[in-house]
Amino acid sequence: MASNAGEFRLDEPRLFMAQRMASPLAVAFAGGIAVVFSTPSPAKSTGNEDSAGLIPTAENCGVIAVADGLGGRSGGARASAAAIRCLQDSLGGQRRGLREAVLDGFENADREISAFGIGAATTVAAVTVVGTTVRPYHAGDSMVLVVGSQGKLKLRTLSHAPVSYAMESGLIDELRALRHPERHLVSNVVGGGDMRIEIGAPLELAPRDTVLLATDGLFDNFECGEIADLVRSGPLDEVAGNLASLSAERMSLRESGGLSKPDDLTFVLFRAGPKAATEQ
Repeated sequence: MASNAGEFRLDEPRLFMAQRMASPLAVAFAGGIAVVFSTPSPAKSTGNEDSAGLIPTAENCGVIAVADGLGGRSGGARASAAAIRCLQDSLGGQRRGLREAVLDGFENADREISAFGIGAATTVAAVTVVGTTVRPYHAGDSMVLVVGSQGKLKLRTLSHAPVSYAMESGLIDELRALRHPERHLVSNVVGGGDMRIEIGAPLELAPRDTVLLATDGLFDNFECGEIADLVRSGPLDEVAGNLASLSAERMSLRESGGLSKPDDLTFVLFRAGPKAATEQ
């Protein structure tokens, strides 16, 4: 699956809601390259409840975010879109620090979605990009990875879910976690009224590091080691196209006995630096 032709310069926020993308879209962002892909689950006729955003804040700085709406049909889509828009609003024309603006965006989204009164909520994963330094923020089970050019996982956020906590504590391994019947349960969401924002430490990116943000449509269908191998090297638009194609293939194999969980899929890949699109 090739990426959309015509990488373009991004000067304004770009938000992606209810998308059905045929191929990934490459965008010059924060001094590097971001590639976005979002599509609904192949197993449902309703729309995509995921959203994403690329929000520049200054030269070589910005915020990348993905959100996975919960609540079914219009409720989930409305919640994820609200979260991304709240981040955009909080970051626009900010007169405070980037960290404070991101936290305000999460908190404003939590209040706004709670006020819907329909039981909707969303997960959110975001990273701030300041030159070659990134920092993750998340609530729920959408995740952030940073992968080195040799496949080393330099950062992996912990999903706010009972099964993920069990895996982190060593009670079950990753493969058992991926096949666990309660993997879909999430213990912390935006819009639930008692949201907790987890903030990671700043991380300096090496020249060929790849940042990945994705909803659980990706992480429920691949082990993290597989994902690291897929995204670690090669032109970023080709990496994204391959990841999108393999995800569709994996989701279609429900009777194979392997990993296969059809779901809405949204991911953003990012590399810092002017040569990010072509680094091998």
